[in-house]
Amino acid sequence: MGYGRFEGIDAARSLARLFAAARLHINFFQPSFKLKEKHREGAKMIKHYLPPATPYERALVHPRLNEAFKGRLREIYRTLDPVALLAQMRDAQNELGKRVDQRAGKSAMTVAPVQSDLAAFAGGLGDGWKQGEQRSIHRRPYVRRKPVPRRPSMLEPYIPIIEEWLAAAPHLSAVDILSRLEAHAPGRFSGHQRRTVQRLVKSWRSKAARQLIGSAEITLSTDPRSVREVQGPTSAFA
Repeated sequence: MGYGRFEGIDAARSLARLFAAARLHINFFQPSFKLKEKHREGAKMIKHYLPPATPYERALVHPRLNEAFKGRLREIYRTLDPVALLAQMRDAQNELGKRVDQRAGKSAMTVAPVQSDLAAFAGGLGDGWKQGEQRSIHRRPYVRRKPVPRRPSMLEPYIPIIEEWLAAAPHLSAVDILSRLEAHAPGRFSGHQRRTVQRLVKSWRSKAARQLIGSAEITLSTDPRSVREVQGPTSAFA
């Protein structure tokens, strides 16, 4: 039924349709394992299971059920179609998906019963598992509507100072900068901020490398001598 809230007689009818189809589909067409025996060997528990079977098959071999009741079960089984039952379950789930979190007594929530094309439904069963079936009763993905507030970093007031240090000595490591910050602002920084300083140094070096590469490309494109130096070996090699 999903994770939503349902109210009203119409939602109750959809739930009744879903339970009626699911009861027949589970009891007659869904096999399951049943524990036969278990025993302990030291610290290990050994379990043995019966062969998988549906509740209908287990009822037919049960010795305490009379033949008249078993005959009624066989008659019901001959009238059932597992694909049709599954289609009824999906239709009821689609109806419930349109009524999720809606209050009773509203005209906008009136939903007509859905009956899907059985042939088209059966044709799509072979490919539904590849894409991951997402039903209308499943939990909706959370989408944040408000912007996520950015938490201010304690390094922001000291970023100009750190950039000056790096411009004067690009070889400085994050540990060196952190030690300078501890001396510049005693009691404010410690070893816990090392990862934050490492990210800042990495960002500054990446930005400086891009600027250096960009300035070199501009120099090559504007200086004719640089163009001749680049083209000379290429033409000689050709």
